[in-house]
Amino acid sequence: MLPADKLDLILRRHTELSERLSQNVSGEQFVAMSRELAELDGAASAIRQWRKAVADLADVDAMLADPALDKEMRELAELEREENLAHIDELEQAIRLVLLPKDAADEGGAILEIRAGTGGDEASLFAGDLFRMYSRYADLHGWKMEALSMSEGTAGGYKEIIAEVQGRGVFAKLKFESGVHRVQRVPATETQGRIHTSAATVAVLPEAQDVDIDINEADLKVDTMRAQGAGGQHVNKTESAIRITHIPSGIIVFVQEERSQHKNRARAMGLLKAKLYDEQRQKLDAERSADRKSQVGSGDRSERIRTYNFPQGRLTDHRINLTLYKLDKIITGESLDEVIDPLITQHQADLLAQGEG
Repeated sequence: MLPADKLDLILRRHTELSERLSQNVSGEQFVAMSRELAELDGAASAIRQWRKAVADLADVDAMLADPALDKEMRELAELEREENLAHIDELEQAIRLVLLPKDAADEGGAILEIRAGTGGDEASLFAGDLFRMYSRYADLHGWKMEALSMSEGTAGGYKEIIAEVQGRGVFAKLKFESGVHRVQRVPATETQGRIHTSAATVAVLPEAQDVDIDINEADLKVDTMRAQGAGGQHVNKTESAIRITHIPSGIIVFVQEERSQHKNRARAMGLLKAKLYDEQRQKLDAERSADRKSQVGSGDRSERIRTYNFPQGRLTDHRINLTLYKLDKIITGESLDEVIDPLITQHQADLLAQGEG
């Protein structure tokens, strides 16, 4: 059974927000309330439809209870009853999804880290392919993506690249990308046409808000240095690059993409906050799910999650046994949602199963 008190609360809040927005509301408050109303629209609609369907079912049951009902009308009523029950099931599932506990970080941005793994130059090239895939995907969703630091590979691509992705709902979409991505293809330098296997590791960290994490300046060691470009060339002659060491945790961040030391420091602090926030979340998640691990959302970044097989044009996500033969469109970001959306659906199903278990 659905919790009637929670449903009443959602409907009351939806009505209250609708009424308040019809009055004079200031800028920031208007934006916040409009966003909350938009988030509640689907839930409120499903709840109202569900209550109407339940009432309709009661009317049909009352009709069927009448012994004087003729055969033809009874058949029609029984058919209507079956349709009502199926509709109620659908609506109940939609409402249960809405009532699932929300991840506080889902609506915010993310820090995306891609590192070349085993496979030498080919791994660096693959890391570059993944970065371009996510860049294009960000563009298609209207997000803003900017590199914070990068170390280029000797033959192209990246040994490591860290970027900030800003926009609404970024973390919700990208959080299941964390893990080891494996590629199988014939490298451009391969004369025998042999398929090589290499890998890159992706980590997606939620962007921390000021309220999420507090950093004591006394815990920081800040170093400035000249920014380095590919092949050791100086990007500029000033000491604009920033390296911050958080002494209690041992976390080190390095940012050099801006020419201004002040901007690099601000970005480095944002990156450090994201790493500390992520560490805090990982610890909490481990405590919560010590007895039960979600198939998709384990967050284990050493786990091989996906294989990109170029000779066959095939992508396989090993967590949900999903195979798609459209690698050309996925690697450009165009069809990446066809991988991400089933992962989100599976995660929601896992959460529902845990709630019912």
